[in-house]
Amino acid sequence: MSKKGCAADNAAVKVCSAPPRMKMFYGRPWGGVRLGEFMDTLSEYPRWYNQTRIKMSLGGMSPLEYRNRLGWAV
Repeated sequence: MSKKGCAADNAAVKVCSAPPRMKMFYGRPWGGVRLGEFMDTLSEYPRWYNQTRIKMSLGGMSPLEYRNRLGWAV
């Protein structure tokens, strides 16, 4: 965390982490969902986001498929 008045230090982390989690949270109704289910969904979301979601900017591949095609180590 940055000290008070130096918010730019945290900007990169907030840009990378907040939007995906907000999409997961606001994209569905959570009424009646148990805390355990919510925690499981919250912990599974980054794996889905980084490995299996399809991105048209990557040619219709998931980020993992794209990295593998380029020969990047995962």
